[in-house]
Amino acid sequence: MITRVDNVDILPGVGPKRLTALHELGIFTIEDLISYFPFRYEDLGERLPSETLDGDKVTFKGIVSAPPVVTRFGKKNQTRFGLLIARENIRITFFNQPWIAQNIDVGQEVAVYGTYNAAKAALTGMKMINASTDALDPIYPSSKQITAKTIRHLIELAWADIRGTLDSLVPIEIRTKYRLLDRNTQIESMHFPVDMTAAKAGRRSAAFEEFFIFQMRLQLLKLADQNFAGEGVVYDPSALGKFELSLPFKLTKAQKKVIAEILQDQKRARHMNRLLQGDVGSGKTVVAAMAMYAVVTAGMQAAIMAPTEILAQQHALNMAQLFENANIPLRVELLTSGLKVSARRQLLEDLVNGEIDILVGTHALLQPDVAFHHLGLAVIDEQHRFGVNQRAALRENGVNPDILAMTATPIPRTLSITAYGEMDVSVIDQLPSGRKEIKTTRMSHNQLDNAIAFVKNQIDVGAQAYIVTPLIEESESLDVQNATAMYEAMQLELPQYKIGLLHGRLSNEEKKKLMAEFKDNQIQILVATTVIEVGVDVPNATVMLILDADRFGLAQLHQLRGRVGRGSRQSYTILVADPKTDYGTARLDAMVETTNGFILAQKDLELRGSGDILGTKQSGVPEFMVGDPIKDLTMMEIAQQEAIKLVSEENWDRKPNNQALVDYLSRTMAHYRHFD
Repeated sequence: MITRVDNVDILPGVGPKRLTALHELGIFTIEDLISYFPFRYEDLGERLPSETLDGDKVTFKGIVSAPPVVTRFGKKNQTRFGLLIARENIRITFFNQPWIAQNIDVGQEVAVYGTYNAAKAALTGMKMINASTDALDPIYPSSKQITAKTIRHLIELAWADIRGTLDSLVPIEIRTKYRLLDRNTQIESMHFPVDMTAAKAGRRSAAFEEFFIFQMRLQLLKLADQNFAGEGVVYDPSALGKFELSLPFKLTKAQKKVIAEILQDQKRARHMNRLLQGDVGSGKTVVAAMAMYAVVTAGMQAAIMAPTEILAQQHALNMAQLFENANIPLRVELLTSGLKVSARRQLLEDLVNGEIDILVGTHALLQPDVAFHHLGLAVIDEQHRFGVNQRAALRENGVNPDILAMTATPIPRTLSITAYGEMDVSVIDQLPSGRKEIKTTRMSHNQLDNAIAFVKNQIDVGAQAYIVTPLIEESESLDVQNATAMYEAMQLELPQYKIGLLHGRLSNEEKKKLMAEFKDNQIQILVATTVIEVGVDVPNATVMLILDADRFGLAQLHQLRGRVGRGSRQSYTILVADPKTDYGTARLDAMVETTNGFILAQKDLELRGSGDILGTKQSGVPEFMVGDPIKDLTMMEIAQQEAIKLVSEENWDRKPNNQALVDYLSRTMAHYRHFD
């Protein structure tokens, strides 16, 4: 008698080779195997030829009207026989299945599943079926190493032994509330449905169970994180108030709300793990500055890590200016990989001695020799660009400092409750007053002259422009504009203006010099690759001209558009492209229709799916086998609410109705340590 926790190699026929193939599919135990559900079903319900379209996969049931004949050609063969269906004779052909001839006789009633050729009144058979029990044929995800048929056979073997023995993971109160099947019925309905109604009921219950288990794991990780002792930040409220009054602008209601949430977290003697999301230009940097200043007033240090040197340099400059304008004597330093050895040595010495209040940097902050005197807060900007191990390394530097992760890539609800379900989330859903909406238009390549003329007109009235291309140099494989060619063309076209060329192959010093010249309007047109995608802030730039815009993802296009519209002038984004796919056209249409990053993020999710929305395997975006977090968003939210409610109950893990769930989570949580 096998059990659900037995290794799958307990089944007959599972040797080393097949075991490896199953492991590659994530199947290790009997429980994994019976939870490996079909992704679709072939409808094997019988039809008449007159009801069937050419090319349909269909089941025909009739009387064998002509004896089977096996014809061989080389190593291959075909088996043919006639089938009489309601007075219509259909020719049945099976390829390379000669044994079928031994199992049928003239006058016998049989059912055959295959592909129908209407013109020839013929069916290419795939299999003989039992029409009374095989109404639906489950199709399983498989691989080159193991077929769907083998997987089904192994599931049949396992289920024959453990059928009816499984405890339900979703507590009975929740199952009753949402009319969900118990676990045994759910699994039976998924693997062996009597009809499509049963299959759908099984899938609905299995999807909820999958979402609920996932959300339970997230809530337990969140509880563990909250119980992990941190330091209460005893900040100076009056100093923070004076800093706010010194700002050259008024904070929005959304910024004030988010700052209050962060400060409340910082006060508590537990670890803060908060995600701050806000659209491009919503003012996340000043929120981070307030949080970092709170830490400094409590006698601690703060750090902010950015994905690029350009962004790190800009953060260091902006932070220093903010505190200088407020007459606050803070020491802000920049640590990057390009720092000279002697300067780096001195900086690290000052850091460990507590003489530096705020350290800004890139991945260089994660080097083993970077030690703080007393790190109280680590801010991670554009956090999806950093892997889990990198974020954890920052957290381990100091006495478990608070973490504030920021992203300007708006995250739709679907992802905020999956990829970030274990974090507290703050959202700045309001842009600063006075910001004008950026006007976005589409043009084809044969209208590029018009776009360049528009750029010229804007520069003539004192503004500046970006021209972004997907490549640095010409490519034989891609027929797209490139930065070098565009830079040279602009020098010929508009010789009266100073034009710069910015790309990733330049040294850090060259990039820094170019950006400084562009910010000071010594350069009027900056031709660039996506190195300027994040964080570049030049209020006088009013035009973002993007060439071959269909080559960019929606999130990238939105980030690029966010480089303009940062001053008081009306700003514009021009998308130049001749998209060759519906997907490319849909992205550009979405950009023209809205400037709301959250709407675009949801659209991006719908177009691309959840798997690569953040563009990195380390993003933590889960893959679900049954549920679809996009289509089944309401179900996911309900599962989250029920998980939060359950773990908030006193002694929830000791109640009899929850024991199967507790046992399952304790067995499987070890696989989910990748969340930080």
